[in-house]
Amino acid sequence: MTESINKTRQTDTRSNAPSLASAGSAPSVPDRASQPAGQLGPDQAQASQDAAWHALSVSESLDTLSASPEGLSTAEAGRRLELFGPNALAQGEAKPKWKLLLKQFTSPLIAVLIVCGVITIFLGHYVDAGAIFLVLVLNAIIGYVQESKADKAVEALTSLASPTTRVLREGSAATIDAADLVPGDIVLLESGDRVPADLRLIDAIHLKINESMLTGESEDARKGTDAVEASAALGDRRNIAFSGTMVTSGRGQGVVVATGSDTELGEINDLVHASKGLTPLQRILKRTETGIAIAVILVAVFVFIGGAIIDGDPAQAFLSAVSLVVVSMPEALPIVLTVAMALGVSRMAQYNAIVRSLPAVETLGSITVIGSDKTGTLTQNRMSVEQLAIGGSVMHLDELEPGSKRNPAAQALLKAGALTNEAQRSRNGQGQITYSGDAVDMAMARAADEAGAVSEAELDSAIESQTPYEPELLHSMTIRRNPDGSLTQYVKGAPDAVMAMCVGMQNASGQSVPLDAAALHEAYDEMGGQGLRVIGVASRTIPASDDLSAHKKAHDMTFLGLEGMLDPPREGVREAIADCARAGIRVIMITGDHPVTAAAIGRRLGLESTGSALTGSEMLGMSDEVLAARLRETSIAARVSPQDKLRIVETLQDQGEVVAVTGDGVNDAPALKAASVGIAMGESGTDVAREAADVVLTDDNFVTITQAVRQGRVTFKAIRGSAYFLLSTAAAMIAVGVNVIADMPLLFLPLQMLWINFVTNGVQDIALGFEPGDGDELTVPPRSSDEGLLSRVLWSRVAVCGLWMATCVLILFHVIVSSGMDLLQARTLALTLLVLFNFFVAMSARSETKLIVQLNPLDNKFLLLASLLALGIHAGAMYWPALAGVLGFAPLTLSQWGLCLVVGLTVLIFSEGDKLIRQLLARHGHSPRSALRHTRRSIAAMLRSSR
Repeated sequence: MTESINKTRQTDTRSNAPSLASAGSAPSVPDRASQPAGQLGPDQAQASQDAAWHALSVSESLDTLSASPEGLSTAEAGRRLELFGPNALAQGEAKPKWKLLLKQFTSPLIAVLIVCGVITIFLGHYVDAGAIFLVLVLNAIIGYVQESKADKAVEALTSLASPTTRVLREGSAATIDAADLVPGDIVLLESGDRVPADLRLIDAIHLKINESMLTGESEDARKGTDAVEASAALGDRRNIAFSGTMVTSGRGQGVVVATGSDTELGEINDLVHASKGLTPLQRILKRTETGIAIAVILVAVFVFIGGAIIDGDPAQAFLSAVSLVVVSMPEALPIVLTVAMALGVSRMAQYNAIVRSLPAVETLGSITVIGSDKTGTLTQNRMSVEQLAIGGSVMHLDELEPGSKRNPAAQALLKAGALTNEAQRSRNGQGQITYSGDAVDMAMARAADEAGAVSEAELDSAIESQTPYEPELLHSMTIRRNPDGSLTQYVKGAPDAVMAMCVGMQNASGQSVPLDAAALHEAYDEMGGQGLRVIGVASRTIPASDDLSAHKKAHDMTFLGLEGMLDPPREGVREAIADCARAGIRVIMITGDHPVTAAAIGRRLGLESTGSALTGSEMLGMSDEVLAARLRETSIAARVSPQDKLRIVETLQDQGEVVAVTGDGVNDAPALKAASVGIAMGESGTDVAREAADVVLTDDNFVTITQAVRQGRVTFKAIRGSAYFLLSTAAAMIAVGVNVIADMPLLFLPLQMLWINFVTNGVQDIALGFEPGDGDELTVPPRSSDEGLLSRVLWSRVAVCGLWMATCVLILFHVIVSSGMDLLQARTLALTLLVLFNFFVAMSARSETKLIVQLNPLDNKFLLLASLLALGIHAGAMYWPALAGVLGFAPLTLSQWGLCLVVGLTVLIFSEGDKLIRQLLARHGHSPRSALRHTRRSIAAMLRSSR
């Protein structure tokens, strides 16, 4: 496993000590007797870095840091700044640009072509050398541009740092540079501040902090000062304010416990610095290029030695060997890759997927697992009331008619939820109502408005008294003045807390009856079991003459019912996940949300194995092997930290999976960077997530991913078709090698071989990169991880077709020369046959499975025009005396053209015949391999019976 995982384990181990069970006694702190008061010694500095701050009380935290609520002295702050260093994120060292440029020429294929280009110059073939070096330069430029992009993810992380902050120094408030913060400083927080370092809160008044960038939860975290369990997940550490998060309301104070790289944000920064491995296509190409280079060099050496010995002309043999190397090398492959992937980028953009890294186009088509964030990707990122429970009876909200008075109990419940509510309403440019504020308040306000349960006059009624929601109160309360002068008190909050204030409840008919706690708890459990967040609502009418101070603590209320809400799935996501399953891609939800909520959403979306969610706390004690086994058992990972997400991704990759990860927050950045393909949300995503990702979805929709996967598979299909064409035509050059050592007249002149490579074939291979999909891309599983650039089927076709073409060219040349035909005419005839062979192979290369007659030639107009143009150029060169003289051509008769056409068509017997046989076997439920096994068994059975 990588270094990032080792770091993760260290972090996890650190978070386990000390436990909350021992928090009642003072933690183990080094002796301070030998130090001046307020000074932090080296031993204490180490202890402060190892502490689990969320599990310590306020006094223990201050004691461990040798700090006080009045802040540090200026001298001590300076001393600690030297000890801990500045509060800044580490910056990676940029790779020199000259190294990036040289790296583009390290491929074996490129190295061989460079040597060939230099030799071609010495031989005086400047046009040929120019063509070779043009390909090399284009390839180098493309690679350099891709790799020289600055790591914008790190820059975006740095932008989250607050430039200045307010602290207490020697008892007085002061504004200092955030980089000068040190452990032990007391930071003052208020609404609108960005938290400058990791803080253990020592005071919190109505403090809420938006931690979505770290936890993925859309609801603001309510903060307090009480210690929590040492094993608490990141999202449950309510007494910690994390660096980079934003204070949305309230105020507080916190003691700095970690700065710079030691903060949660700093750890994410370190993980984002990690280098990304090669994509599947890059690994395949590396293997393929090495194999091709070795094979071609060996053949060239064989041709040179054979020609030099047999003909006694080393110079001519060397020229033939070099020409063979150049013509056999698929040097157009880098251009084909670029063209195919650029087309994939264009197609994906039409589906709202913006590709930032070109290799990601093909990698999308290779993925076997998608690790998807929940909020905003699989769901709408908008809490919505879905169910109501009145008198113990649960109903779905969509059962109510808008504005209906047929269910006064539901109307009263929704109305009360809207009138003790801090959501803000406004209208956008289209006149539609928009909501802002707490996610629960917005959901309840929206539900009441859509059901017509509350009027404008009721919303505008005067608020005589109000108690905002507090974690220790577990409810909020509002008293409003009605038009008749009476008062109504409304309460909403945790169902048990609200029930404790009530003496009665309304039933399904809206009548007041005695409180039935058992029935309400049963409804509460039913809704909670579905992953709904459940809020209890109550009301009471107060006489206008009552003293409101007597109602500060609500009592004698009537329980109106329960509202159950959830962030609902996005439209079309369930179908998209089903498409992924058909395509052999497994979807795993990786979220910081609660396991019950995540599992409920997972069931709605049709995910597999949602009954046993993996949690971040469960992962702490797991080995990589056990974690891999758990990931095979479940499709839900909940309450996970950024380090947990990264470990999940890397564990899956260690199991041979090609993993795509979706995310929108800073917490997702390490996993996005490490994944085979990182997919960020464009609308709701942070800059950090977008810059760490390979693909950005402009519509934040999971459905878009399935379309991107389809286009990725189309791209690889086009690359594979081009590679098949290039290697088939290169295999045909076996004829040249055999000809050299067979003591026959030279089959092709070096310039003629280059003519085939750069003129007649040079456009067709690129045109194959424009090939559209077959339409079945999402109905077949991903290709095997051990499968190369070509499948075994295509490699066999390359061998058979290449051998057939070489044999036909050699036989035709030998027969014609033996009949006494002019050598110029014989070479032209053999060359024309090879050109026609290539024409038909290009048409066959459009699809691995479909016959030529099943493909519309106009679906790839560029290939059709390029192929016809190649034939036209070849024919034109043959009949233009000036060019024919340079190339060594002679004009052919009509009957000779006919002969070449008939023989050229024979190559389709092998390529199309293989497709036809496989189609017939597939219709009868047999694969070619299973059919072969069946035939072997039948023969063996016959032999046994004959005995």
